[in-house]
Amino acid sequence: MGACVSQAFTTNIPARLDRLPWSRFHWLVVAALGVTWILDGLEVTLVGSLSPAISQGLGLTTTQIGLTGSAYILGAVLGALVFGRLTDTFGRRRLFTITVGVYLLATIATGFAWDFWSFMLFRFLTGAGIGGEYGAVNSAIQELIPARRRGYTDLAINGSFWVGAALGAAGSLVVLNPEVVDQAWGWRLAFIIGGLLALIVIFIRRYIPESPRWLMTHGKPEEALAIMEAIEASIERSTGKPLSPASELPTLRLRPMRTSWFDIAKSLVVQHPKRTTLGLVLMATQAFCYNAIFFTYALILTKFYDVPGSAIGWFILPFAAGNFMGPLLLGHFFDSIGRKPMIALTYGLAGVLLCLTGWMFSEGMLTATTQTAAWTVIFFFASAGASAAYLTVGESFPLEIRAVTISLFYAFGTLLGGVGGPALFGALIDTGERSQILWGYLLGGGLMIVAAVVELFLGVAAERKPLEEVAPPLSQVLDDAP
Repeated sequence: MGACVSQAFTTNIPARLDRLPWSRFHWLVVAALGVTWILDGLEVTLVGSLSPAISQGLGLTTTQIGLTGSAYILGAVLGALVFGRLTDTFGRRRLFTITVGVYLLATIATGFAWDFWSFMLFRFLTGAGIGGEYGAVNSAIQELIPARRRGYTDLAINGSFWVGAALGAAGSLVVLNPEVVDQAWGWRLAFIIGGLLALIVIFIRRYIPESPRWLMTHGKPEEALAIMEAIEASIERSTGKPLSPASELPTLRLRPMRTSWFDIAKSLVVQHPKRTTLGLVLMATQAFCYNAIFFTYALILTKFYDVPGSAIGWFILPFAAGNFMGPLLLGHFFDSIGRKPMIALTYGLAGVLLCLTGWMFSEGMLTATTQTAAWTVIFFFASAGASAAYLTVGESFPLEIRAVTISLFYAFGTLLGGVGGPALFGALIDTGERSQILWGYLLGGGLMIVAAVVELFLGVAAERKPLEEVAPPLSQVLDDAP
């Protein structure tokens, strides 16, 4: 399973990464890797905003639109499982180039779909590319960002999903305007342009190095050191100030090793069972809440408030703004106040408010405007909590299995909570009965409240701590080792 202890080596790479001042290098990491969530938000919003036009263009029912949403999520689940394991085996950098390439091709193909089955297939493949991104990108971000800013940065980047959502909503206003674009091609053009944007992402990512943390645990300490020194040199040039001596930093003693599925299962089930339970609960509950509501957002507005499809974007814009501002404004509290109280608070508030809004909707007390305002407030808190779920999973397990762990939790959490959500809500909306849809809202809100309680009991205090302190590497050699 692993190499002998005599092959062990000493490294201070983690401490050197955590001591770095914020610089252009970190902004490059944020821009090049964080764009994943912008693309995901763009994809999800396009289907949500364009669903009436897609339904008309391809002759799809509401239930079929919901099924294509589930196909996208299912693709993301399988993509996460396959690419996540490959990311831990072959490196962060190689995989986050491959996955964005899959996304690019599949999204463009979506614009040329000719019926329900082709549209669903291309949505499945697009989801596979995005799902593969989650493990590669999240692990790279957490390993390159200093510990003192890891929480806020991770939340803000995950929250950028809603920048993509806003772009998708604004774009829908253009492509659904018959005076600007032929309506037979409007929704198709939106997907084609979205895919072409990925070309820019591939170009920018050429400048992101492999994670030194990944290299040091895969028997490549010399390569890790070379990249580390290059990063430090670039930061010293940009800031004009020398860094503190590396020789004074704490070190780790590691040994090269190859992790197996047995190692992964042992870490999840035997060594960290409470963290495993916590991760599954957080991921599954937020996935159901988000996917169930957002994939059917436009359908609620058109069917119950008579909002024309061409105007859906105006209602998604404030919703997207609230979702983005949540992690942006609350994110620093996850580093200062702490992970456990903030995750419990955001999940709990979102759950209670969702149940209340569902009741008001069922009683006919809301308009399209007030419904949107309520959703905006709910997901201001839910967005911060959902982003923190990815943060929790990424930092709670050893470095050698970080990407596959993120992918596994995303996959199983989404499979449990996300795949059935859009289909369920699509079917409830098809009934035309507000009282039936209320049960969906109560289920989503109740699950978020359950997650808040679980966080209070099982949460991990990882704020401002090095990743190696929160979860020691599997390859770490103990001082008393023979």
